[in-house]
Amino acid sequence: MKLYTYWRSSAAYRARIALNLKGLKAEQVPVHLINDGGQQHSADYTAINPQELVPALEDEGRIITQSMALIEYLDETRPEPRLLPATPYERARVRAMAQAVACDIHPLNNLRVMQYLEFQLGIDLERRKRWTLHWIMQGFEALEKLLQDAATGAFCHGDTPTLADVCLVPQVYNANRFDIDLEPFPTIVRINDTCLELDAFADAAPEKQPDAP
Repeated sequence: MKLYTYWRSSAAYRARIALNLKGLKAEQVPVHLINDGGQQHSADYTAINPQELVPALEDEGRIITQSMALIEYLDETRPEPRLLPATPYERARVRAMAQAVACDIHPLNNLRVMQYLEFQLGIDLERRKRWTLHWIMQGFEALEKLLQDAATGAFCHGDTPTLADVCLVPQVYNANRFDIDLEPFPTIVRINDTCLELDAFADAAPEKQPDAP
């Protein structure tokens, strides 16, 4: 099993957490998103993932792209411990929270969007920071409300980590990178802190990766 990854990619961070929670070992193949004009644009990597994004997982000669699809693939092929709950409603709730991060917050602030804002639209650093702040704050405001549900426990759903937590922790990491005030989101902060007490989350942290500078 190989994971094509980049140390600071939120999506790759999710994949690393999921692999750790499953107790799976994958050879990490770094794809540096900045060096050499972005190694994700190379012909070799484009042949692996035509979207030129990380992560990509190679398992038994097959390639799985998109972090959410990759994690659900792991959950279906290595079902213990479950990252998606047993009942349809619970799975829907977990997916809704996970997608609030992975579909609505993260894509608006990822590297290719920020590079487009800078190099194609000429948006300066200060306004790019305001852009990032706006979308993270708006997303976290909604997510904090979703977490005020009786189904929330030590983690986003119940007392074991799920796909929602796998997505939340990298996004909180990003918020901290941009010095965003998280005081308005006590439940998000509490859950993030609880997750980081687990080796599966702590060992997946960007600074602990072999390609980290």
